Amino acid sequence: MQIYKAPLQDIRFNLEVLGYDEIAGFSKYEDFDIDTAMAIIEEAGRFCTNELLPLNRVGDEQGVQWDPETREVKTPDGFKELYKRFVESGLLGLISPVEYGGTGAPTLVGIAMGEFVTATNKSFSMCPGLTNGLIEALEHCGTEHQKNHYLTKLVSGEWSGTMCLTEPQCGTDLGLMKTTAVPDGDGYILNGTKIWITFGEHDWTDNIIHMVLARLPGAPEGIRGISAFIVPKINEDGSKNGIYCAGLEHKLGIHASPTCVMNLEDAKGYLVGEAHRGMRAMFVMMNAARLTVGLEGVAFSEIAYQTALEFAKDRRQMRSLDPAKQELDQPADTILVHPDVRRQLLNIKSTTEGMRALCLYVAKQIDLSKNHADEAIRQESDDLVTLLTPIIKSYCTERGFQNVSDAMQVCGGAGYTKDWSIEQFMRDERIAMIYEGTNHIQALDLVGRKLPIEGGRLARTFGAQITKLIHASKEDPRMAEFLEPLKKASKTLTAVTMQLGMKGMEDHEEAGAAASNYLNIFALTSLAYVWALQAHAALDGDSRFHRAKIKTARYFMHHILPEMDSLVAIMDAGKQHMMAFDTEDF
Repeated sequence: MQIYKAPLQDIRFNLEVLGYDEIAGFSKYEDFDIDTAMAIIEEAGRFCTNELLPLNRVGDEQGVQWDPETREVKTPDGFKELYKRFVESGLLGLISPVEYGGTGAPTLVGIAMGEFVTATNKSFSMCPGLTNGLIEALEHCGTEHQKNHYLTKLVSGEWSGTMCLTEPQCGTDLGLMKTTAVPDGDGYILNGTKIWITFGEHDWTDNIIHMVLARLPGAPEGIRGISAFIVPKINEDGSKNGIYCAGLEHKLGIHASPTCVMNLEDAKGYLVGEAHRGMRAMFVMMNAARLTVGLEGVAFSEIAYQTALEFAKDRRQMRSLDPAKQELDQPADTILVHPDVRRQLLNIKSTTEGMRALCLYVAKQIDLSKNHADEAIRQESDDLVTLLTPIIKSYCTERGFQNVSDAMQVCGGAGYTKDWSIEQFMRDERIAMIYEGTNHIQALDLVGRKLPIEGGRLARTFGAQITKLIHASKEDPRMAEFLEPLKKASKTLTAVTMQLGMKGMEDHEEAGAAASNYLNIFALTSLAYVWALQAHAALDGDSRFHRAKIKTARYFMHHILPEMDSLVAIMDAGKQHMMAFDTEDF
C-alpha cells in the first residue's frame, strides 16, 4: 500500500518560522516570494506523489539489468520515461544557475522539494541528486570551458553526473587509491577501477559525466596527492571514452538505482581545479550530498509515519486501558488508543518534524552564506553549515532508520510484509548511514576537524544562536517550558565539549571513543533549538495545527531530549572498557 501526502503545511510553517522573507529579499531571489516558493513546492509534491510513488515498488521488484556484452544497464519499466517527465517539469534544474538554464530558486526551496523526491522514490532521486552535486562542484572549481561545455547540458538533464571515489582497496581512506592519470595533450589518460558508483551507467541520458579522483605521476603520498578529473562517457568528438560498467552490485535496497563497478581503460579526462587538490572539488559534491543524505532520514520517517498512522487508525485490537476511550459498539478499539503505540508514533513525529526544521534551517544558512551583503553574516552562516552538516548526515540517517523500524512495529506483522511498503523503506534507508562517509566518520569530522577551528569558533557561533533565541523569547512566560530544557541541553553540550577537548588532546583514542555519542548530544541540542523556534511561533497561532505543534514540542522536550543524559553517561565511561580487549578476546 502506497500512502503519502507531501507535508506542505509543516514546510510553509517552517519557512515562516525561519524568516524566509530574508532570503526572498535578495535581488537574486526577487521572483521567489513565499507564495511563489510554496506554489513550486506544492507542484513538486503533486508530481512526486502522482508520478514517482507509483513506480517505487515497480523499481524495487524489477531492479536493474546489466548486459555483459554491451556493458549497458537497463533500468526498470517506466523509469526512463519518468526521468524525461521529471526533467520537463523543471524540478531537476530548480536551484541551478539561471545562466546555465536553471530556475535559480533558493536552496531552501530545493531542500523542501528534495524531501518529496526521496520519500516517494529513493532510487530515482539518486541520479538527479548526483547531477546537482556535480553542477555545484563545476560551478566552484571548473574552468570556463568546462562550465560552458558541461553545465548547460547537466542542468537541462540531457546529461547526468556521478562521483567516482571508492576503489576495491579503499573507501574512507582515499589516500590508498591507485587510479592513475597521465598527461596527454590537452587532457589526461586515466586507468583504474572504481566501485559502488551510483548511476555510473544507465539508459536515461546519452552522456554520463564522471567526477573521478586519481593520482598524477609524482603526486605526494596520501590524500594530498589526489587530483579530480572530468571523465565523460562520450567524448566531445562523439566517440566512446574508455570508461565502462564492468558489473552491478546486488544490494539490500535501492534496487532501481544501479550501483556500478566502473573500469577506466585509457579513458580521456580533464583536470578540475588544481593538481593534487582534487578533494576540494570532491568535497563540494560530498558536502552537498551529506545534507541531502541526512534529508533522506526525514523523508523516510515521514512516509513511514504516515503509513503507520493510517494503519493505527484502522486496526482494532483489544480495549483501551481508559474506559472512557473504549468504543463499546465495536468489537475492539483502534490501536491508536494504546499508550505504547502512541509512544512510537510520537517518537517518529517529534523527531521527524525536528529534523525537517533543522535541515531547512541549514538550507537557509547556505542561502545566507552565498548571498548576504554583510560579510560577517556570510561567515556566521557558513560556520553553521560547516558545523551542522555532519550532524544532520549522521543523526538524521540513524534516527530515520529507527523511525522506520518503529513504524514497522506499530503495524505489527503487517509492517513486515510488502503490503504496507515499510519493509522497502527500511531496506532503502539503511544505506544512508554508510555512504558519503559512514556516520562515525561524520563524528570524527565533527570532533577532529570542525570543533578545533579557531579554538571552537563554530560551536560558539551555534551557542550564540541559542542565546539569541533565549533573549528574544524570555519575556514570554509561555516559553519557559521550552527554554528551560534548551538551556539545560546547551549547558550540558558546552560541558561535554570542554571535557572532550581536554581528553582528546591527551589521548586521541578517547576522542574516537566518544565522538559518535558526542555528535548525538549535539544533534539533540540542535533539535531542541529548532523546536523552541517552532514553539515560539506556534504559541501565537490558534489552529489545530498550531496546537498540535505545541504538544509535539512538549513531547520532544520531555520524551526525546532526555536521551542526552544516557549519552553523557556513556561518554563519561571513556575508552577504557572498549579498548581493554585484546584481539584474541573477540
